[in-house]
Amino acid sequence: MRDYLEFEKPIAELEKKIEKLKSYPPDKIGRVADEIRRLEEKAAEIQKEIFSRLTPWQKTQIARHSDRPYALDYISALMIDFTELHGDRSFGDDNSIVGGIAKFENKPVVVIGHQKGRTTKENVFRNFGMPNPEGYRKALRIMRLAEKFSRPIITFIDTPGAYPGIGAEERGQAEAIARNLMEMSHFRVPIIVTVTGEGGSGGALALGVGDRILMLEHSIYSVISPEACVPILWKDGSAKPSEAAEILKLTADDLYRFGVIDEIVKEPLGGAHRDPKEMVKTLGGVIMRHLNELQAIPADELIKKRYEKFRKIGVFSEQAV
Repeated sequence: MRDYLEFEKPIAELEKKIEKLKSYPPDKIGRVADEIRRLEEKAAEIQKEIFSRLTPWQKTQIARHSDRPYALDYISALMIDFTELHGDRSFGDDNSIVGGIAKFENKPVVVIGHQKGRTTKENVFRNFGMPNPEGYRKALRIMRLAEKFSRPIITFIDTPGAYPGIGAEERGQAEAIARNLMEMSHFRVPIIVTVTGEGGSGGALALGVGDRILMLEHSIYSVISPEACVPILWKDGSAKPSEAAEILKLTADDLYRFGVIDEIVKEPLGGAHRDPKEMVKTLGGVIMRHLNELQAIPADELIKKRYEKFRKIGVFSEQAV
């Protein structure tokens, strides 16, 4: 059964009617064919209208949709000969980050991504997509293999943020994230990053230093979640997460305008979860195009361009007091 968001209720009502009509016996379906066609056209029209004026908060809800494709969905659909690697060779394995070696369009690559679960049991196993430091150290170990064997790195970002537990802090959460940022900036192989759902704070950035930063149309990328932002900006609790989402400028359109990302990848109407196969096909084509461009750039120039890219992000102004 499809999981509809609150603002999709008008679409839900029509699609339920369509499903009911389509359940008619074969000998009677012809009588309602015109009505089905009419309702489908109306549903598509309403859907286009709703999705043409989404608010940042509504996009946040789509980015978090439980039916949205996750890293392993993209890996299984886009890659062949995927061999998952486990453990950080220091503390243990972290199931909220998956990664390994694979072939993408017959090109040897390394692929890494945050992984959420869809059921409660899966989410507990994946820690709701929030990595511990060993997850980031595992990712770095895999990226070092890419550097050693000259394989491009492809990452998929989808996390609420790094896990903020006491154990994670004791084992060096901040240091693990910082080390990833530093080392990714110096790798001599192409790095392509795609924000597929949530890009939450440093937990996202630890896989986010790349030569090309892509975002799916309805994904988000922000220093903090709207919910966590509310008590910081409005200490009296008077605001809602929807207001914080407006201020945070976390949508793909905002980040493209600010020069933080390089391309917005269009999603099927209704979001990636509505047509995962089409989403995979579209994203695969975009990644391949950027990979071909990056592989034509010499390593020294690649590192220089990566450095310049991140130096240009943001504006700093100094004012005398």
